[in-house]
Amino acid sequence: MDKPRGVTTVTIARRAVAPLLVVLACTACGAAQDPLAPDIGSVSSTPALSQAPRPTPTSPSKPAAQPSTTQTAQATLPRGGREIFPRYRLVGYAGVTGASTLGRLGTGPLNERVAEIERSAKPYAAGREILPVVEVIAAVVQGSPGRGGKYRIRLSDAQIATYHKAARKHRAVLLLNLQPGRSEFLTEAKAFEKWLKEPDVGVALDPEWAMDRGQRPGAAYGHTTGAELDQVAGYLAGLVKRYDLPEKVMVYHQVARSVVRQESGLKAHGGVAMIKSVDGLGHPGPKKNTYRVVSKTTPKFVHPGFKLFFTEDRRHGGRLMTPKEVLGLKPRPEYVMFE
Repeated sequence: MDKPRGVTTVTIARRAVAPLLVVLACTACGAAQDPLAPDIGSVSSTPALSQAPRPTPTSPSKPAAQPSTTQTAQATLPRGGREIFPRYRLVGYAGVTGASTLGRLGTGPLNERVAEIERSAKPYAAGREILPVVEVIAAVVQGSPGRGGKYRIRLSDAQIATYHKAARKHRAVLLLNLQPGRSEFLTEAKAFEKWLKEPDVGVALDPEWAMDRGQRPGAAYGHTTGAELDQVAGYLAGLVKRYDLPEKVMVYHQVARSVVRQESGLKAHGGVAMIKSVDGLGHPGPKKNTYRVVSKTTPKFVHPGFKLFFTEDRRHGGRLMTPKEVLGLKPRPEYVMFE
């Protein structure tokens, strides 16, 4: 299959091989025992109520006690409030523990990396409060089709619980990054509904790994449509309404214009803060150009995001863009992500 226009052999090789390495890392930590297990059920995250005590008989001369009118407090975001913007600027790390090729989150102990986000984020505040983000690749493409033929593997509940615990410890949002292979974004999102019922968990969709029938991950860029993104946004909005949750974050990554087609099919949904992260690779010049080109089709209600690559951006004499350069982009990014 031909490479997508404008994509170098080096880029395709890097982005084809690196995600596949996570399978080895996940195998070591137990994720690959059943790579294509059936979808995770929709298990409620609400704690079970303890057995109610027996009522105490009341004296005939005293009226029975009236039921309490106190309501349960609404859930909030990790650092307060129920809406993401304009209060916060999001800054995060992506990856999977033990797979350094997939991002900063994969280097060293998880808690150390999550604590590091806070320090890395300070120069990006620019008048806003920082809300740290832990973007873990929860569904990752693999080189073989697997039993279900979907070319993807999911992290287990136990593994996601580890990331969720670390995110909560540091009052961060957890985003479940979904690389669907030959599955569908909505199918993958619903597989993690147990976690999406939590007030501090959202999703990040990675359409360059959304493959058509007959395509294999890494041979060419995958793609999605605005309508497919809208299905996930509508699903998240339903969860927010049903469980009275604070606003959900839904990121979709875009490395080239061809990766998201007919973007006008994506509509605004109450309770969902949508962000498009532009994932251009390389020197500052090309990255800025990719940001300019890809941002042209962004719907007005979608917030801008920008990805920095610790390794790839520094290759061939390149360097990491400075916070001043990133904040000088137009539109100014509201989510800055490091991989």
